Amino acid sequence: MSAKQEALVQHTMSILVDNEPGVLARVIGLFSGRGYNIDSLTVTETEHEAHVSRITIVTTGTPVTIDQIKAQLERLVPVHTVVDLTVLGQSLERELALIKVSGKGEMRVEALRLAEAFRARVVDASTEHFVFEITGRTSKLEQFISLMKPLGLQSIARTGVAAISRGKNA
Repeated sequence: MSAKQEALVQHTMSILVDNEPGVLARVIGLFSGRGYNIDSLTVTETEHEAHVSRITIVTTGTPVTIDQIKAQLERLVPVHTVVDLTVLGQSLERELALIKVSGKGEMRVEALRLAEAFRARVVDASTEHFVFEITGRTSKLEQFISLMKPLGLQSIARTGVAAISRGKNA
């Protein structure tokens, strides 16, 4: 099978980097400069004393493309480690979303019923709207959002994927 025929696969990468100005721009520049897309991006300092941050990137590509991305990331000077969590197996992945839904009557009751079924919390409410907070795998959030569309979905704010490997792996 040629590279053009290879299936595109979504991968989650965990990258430990020095927490210093310009590092995120260099990592993102590597993706944009080579035409790679980023589906999700989260960044935060994880080791304050060591000034180390974790960048979690979800990207899609062929196995060859994913290997190229990993190799190019590993060559960047402020990068400590690059771990393809997808290759390691079942990593823990979560995303948080705030979802605003407006509606009255039966639509409002149905939105609340679905929120309870999905374990979404009401974090703001008025007589005209709800804001739900929901956490889980991206597929769970996507399903909840699709069910809220006909019930008066107004807006969505999402964090992006946070991920970590299971067990003693990096």
